[in-house]
Amino acid sequence: MKEGILIIGAGGVGRVVVHKCVQNLDVFKKITLASRTFSKCEKLQKEVNNKIDIAKVDADSIDKLVTLIEKVKPFMVLNIALPYQDLTIMEACLRTNVHYLDTANYEHPDSAKFEYKLQWAYQEKYKQKGIMGLLGSGFDPGVTNVFCAYLQKHYFDEIWNIDILDCNAGDHGYPFATNFNPEINLREVSAKGRYWENGKWIETGPLEIKQVWDYPEIGPKDSYLMYHEEMESLVKHIKGLKRIRFFMTFGESYLTHMKCLENVGMLRIDEVKVDGCKVIPLHLLKALLPDPATLGARTVGKTNIGVVAEGVKDGKHKKIYLYNVCDHQKAFKETGAQAVSYTTGVPAMIGAKLMVKGIYKKAGVYNLEELDPDPFMKELSEQGLPWQIKELS
Repeated sequence: MKEGILIIGAGGVGRVVVHKCVQNLDVFKKITLASRTFSKCEKLQKEVNNKIDIAKVDADSIDKLVTLIEKVKPFMVLNIALPYQDLTIMEACLRTNVHYLDTANYEHPDSAKFEYKLQWAYQEKYKQKGIMGLLGSGFDPGVTNVFCAYLQKHYFDEIWNIDILDCNAGDHGYPFATNFNPEINLREVSAKGRYWENGKWIETGPLEIKQVWDYPEIGPKDSYLMYHEEMESLVKHIKGLKRIRFFMTFGESYLTHMKCLENVGMLRIDEVKVDGCKVIPLHLLKALLPDPATLGARTVGKTNIGVVAEGVKDGKHKKIYLYNVCDHQKAFKETGAQAVSYTTGVPAMIGAKLMVKGIYKKAGVYNLEELDPDPFMKELSEQGLPWQIKELS
């Protein structure tokens, strides 16, 4: 069925994707949700009044993925699983001649490294099959890429500098917890920082560079420079770019807890022996921390994620701030998930919607800034993530 989709992953983001796809049943005629944890699928199926089909799958197995895809026969697969599983799902889509979408780029299971290289390597293979792979259709990456493309199309002849600014001012009441998969989150935050300037990457210590940014509807927050995946593609596609950086906010309690955990070895991803048993410390920590999917009911406050771009238009200097503000409790009331999951899940549905409708139809593998930003921006406003734009100079 051309309008049928297969969603793989039933965590917090998967929950949002299911709810938003069900809200758009005029486009998604048949929805199937699959996960390693079948009970999560059953729960979501009941929540949406049995408007979806469900299945069990191991997303680490190409053969099992192929078997499921051949059974469901979807138009496309939405990969809402872990970044470790991007390559297995991409390969399964290639073998079954089915379109592909994800929200985050591939991450190596055995090293704290994420990159697009291995996914971009599918470009010619997907082209030859006549299928499309849409990479990073979340918020950052995803909407931030669309924001940059929209500014490039409508507001600048050249963009010289970009700062991507990600603020989560939500309060879940726990001394320490992560708003998405703890393993992915803590590996990202504890890694070395990196930004691109004058044609090369510059490495910094973890959270070494800080600035205070006044986020609309939230206020001034300490924001720390990190490496983030959308920069890897944006440096290839934004005309005239001289510098791009990514900043994320963290509270003192989060940073103190993380540093203590790091100091005692709890962020290690190699095996250690404990009473004769092999244990990966970060896996143990993940098991001890609150499940991010359970944070929605108790999280209050807002997120603000956006892009500050500086450049030139018709010979005149311009600086523009384009951003979205999302309320945690409003997101929870609509989908049962907090705003971090909501801001990732809604763009995943939008990317899929534009592919199913044939608005995004291009054989090969693409990042969002390579496509027309206008239909995506229109959907953001209509699907619960309205954006605002301010001229700073």
